[in-house]
Amino acid sequence: MAVQTIKKDSGAGRNALKLELDDENLSHKTVGADVKKAILQGRLAKKLTQAQLAQQINEKPNIIQEYESGKAIPNQQILAKLERILGVKLRGKGVGK
Repeated sequence: MAVQTIKKDSGAGRNALKLELDDENLSHKTVGADVKKAILQGRLAKKLTQAQLAQQINEKPNIIQEYESGKAIPNQQILAKLERILGVKLRGKGVGK
């Protein structure tokens, strides 16, 4: 009676190849152009500096700078505070109204 050995494939080589061939862009979603424009226009309409707006929403001034430049990763809590202070819609449909 002969014993047959079955070699199991661990899949490590396959997974490495899959990762190598993956061309998906793995970057975070940042604030859209409509949102950054709405924040800037709302701040200027209220005649606030970035530092003053940041102080009103209890955040650091560089947070406002990142949102206005479009580099910030959207945070719903910060967007809600900005909406309340600026009186401008920044989330969902109708951004900037």
